[in-house]
Amino acid sequence: MTNVHFSRESDEWATPQQVFEKLDQEFHFQADVAATSENAKCDRYFSIQNSGLDNDWAERNCNPPYSQIKAWVLKARREQLDGNLTVILIPARTDTSYFHDSIYLKPNVEIRFLRGRLRFNGLKKDAPFPSMVVIFR
Repeated sequence: MTNVHFSRESDEWATPQQVFEKLDQEFHFQADVAATSENAKCDRYFSIQNSGLDNDWAERNCNPPYSQIKAWVLKARREQLDGNLTVILIPARTDTSYFHDSIYLKPNVEIRFLRGRLRFNGLKKDAPFPSMVVIFR
């Protein structure tokens, strides 16, 4: 359990490439809302220096980090109300307030629970939690 994957020490775990590619084929993302130059999935991306939480997003967005999930979910909802689509990959924590307040049974929000556990790039073990893709249309 010493692996950084089991802690909150880093947000720099990129979405597994095959998961991203499948979603990108469907949604044609324009911006990665939280990335580094090394792991950005789109040409346009927001970094720690240019925070996605503090800036307007594109029409089709992906990939907020796992830290501050509630803040990122709320930002995705605000962007949705502005007419922008955002797809987020997050732990399937259906007991949280943000899940019930901003995701579950909300208009134009789709939840896709992933079968099995994800293995993030560069790690030897699967994630210790189930995941879901949430689409804010």
